[in-house]
Amino acid sequence: MDAPVYKRILLKLSGEALAAGQGFGVDNQRVHEIAGELAEVHRLGIEIAIVVGGGNFFRGVAEQAKHMDRVSADHMGMLATVINALALQDALEKQDVFTRVMSAIEMNQVAEPFIRRRAIRHLEKGRVVVFGGGTGNPYFSTDTAASLRAMEIKADAILKATKVNGIYSDDPVVVKDATMYEHISYLEVLQRGLRVMDATAIAMCRENSLPIVIFNLNERGNIRRVVMGERVGSLVSQK
Repeated sequence: MDAPVYKRILLKLSGEALAAGQGFGVDNQRVHEIAGELAEVHRLGIEIAIVVGGGNFFRGVAEQAKHMDRVSADHMGMLATVINALALQDALEKQDVFTRVMSAIEMNQVAEPFIRRRAIRHLEKGRVVVFGGGTGNPYFSTDTAASLRAMEIKADAILKATKVNGIYSDDPVVVKDATMYEHISYLEVLQRGLRVMDATAIAMCRENSLPIVIFNLNERGNIRRVVMGERVGSLVSQK
């Protein structure tokens, strides 16, 4: 297609995507590669918001947190997402893309507080907005934060970046002949227990008819292909 099919997107990035193969922390080269792709998409006139996870530093439901109070562990995970948001902001600004980090937990010295109207205004002015701090509440994943923020800013779609090509009937790493779904409904995802996003996030998207595209971030150019309407990955929507 000649023109993008989405005007405003929310990209969901995991913390592990920023760590690349090293597993922990931020891989500087990988972050700059992702920023380069986002800058290319931004030049198409797409308004981009990003929700980033924190699993490369700390996750509230991880093994390392099992003896901790869940609320404290989740707060630590939220702070980890802000670290990743700042790394992404730095990489994007080195690509000459104006970027704002907005946090659900107030920390005025390093990020703006999340204010919905201000976030939308940033997008309208051509700035990329990176949301950190999850929803600001424990017991909610960054998947749920992505769904919530996407609806608040009236995004056209959620693009969830993963390390596999889409949604499969089974884990494609374990089951070699697992079937990939090009198009699947929200209800089917919930009924089959497919681990696309958590159930709360899927239910929110279903109630608001917000499409989700699951795609492989490790294949260069996929973000651009998705916004241009090419058949990439798996689409979750109403059938």
